Amino acid sequence: MMDIIRQDTRIDFMARRKFALIFSAVLLLISIGALATRGLEFGLDFTGGTLIEVSYPAAPELGDVRDALDAAGYEDFTVQTFGTARDIVVRLPAAEAAEEGADISTEVLDALESTASGIEMRRVEFVGPQVGQELAEQGGLAMLYALAGILLYVSFRFQWRFAVGAVLALIHDVVVVLGLVSLFRINFDLTVVAALLAVIGYSLNDTIVVYDRLRENFRIKRKGTAVELTNLSINQMLSRTLMTSLTTLLVLIALFYFGGEIIHAFAYTLIVGVIVGTYSSIFVASNAAILLGVSKQDLMPVVPEGADQPDTEVLPARFRNQ
Repeated sequence: MMDIIRQDTRIDFMARRKFALIFSAVLLLISIGALATRGLEFGLDFTGGTLIEVSYPAAPELGDVRDALDAAGYEDFTVQTFGTARDIVVRLPAAEAAEEGADISTEVLDALESTASGIEMRRVEFVGPQVGQELAEQGGLAMLYALAGILLYVSFRFQWRFAVGAVLALIHDVVVVLGLVSLFRINFDLTVVAALLAVIGYSLNDTIVVYDRLRENFRIKRKGTAVELTNLSINQMLSRTLMTSLTTLLVLIALFYFGGEIIHAFAYTLIVGVIVGTYSSIFVASNAAILLGVSKQDLMPVVPEGADQPDTEVLPARFRNQ
């Protein structure tokens, strides 16, 4: 593994930037199409209602569970396994939960007793529809505020072309991750919103590392176009980027498979986000800055008249004329 990510890499990333642009466009179209046609499977945090988790002594037939709830007069409910085949989650809509009040969990348990004996109540959660709407609005605003803050921060630290490139890369990441959450019908709750915000921070960190090295190379190299210097910067930071991504993915994959159903959506979102964020920091953010016309003059420090010019280096031969 270490041989693959040596420091002295010579991969011509920018020669593939047009292909990457097409690939990103396809990903975005698929994601937007999934969001438009399938939507997000909002969890209890956003829709409101009651979630009841029960444990059976042996794995029940879900059809029998649904029939028992139908016979008890419940409508628009969902029944699914949770973690193991013996653990069942019943979700009731907010309107029906409000009508039943606090005794709804007892009544559901009584209805399920007809399917088997020895059923154990694990947990009951209730969220009102007004609270769910407020959580949805606040979650959306949190992501918008994060993107706006990033735009200002990168503009102040680097230059506006880099800021626009960074924000475009982050929007790309969020849309693609949301599209894959929609496509695979992952339950969208507050843990997924937290994962999306973590993806924004992770992807931005990767992008800033590349941008920082690019700014340094712009200032110290006498020769080299923006494309050549971007290639050099990405290769210089590639080992750091891959090692960070791989070690993070090892932890997230372990959480996904062994962490239990309750953090399944969180881990899935972060796994997809780390992969997409690593890709975008290499191809999308750098490519966007190049397309916006970033040049050495944009990042050269202002030198007072008559002051000595800083020492510069010649671009290594392997990165010229790429």
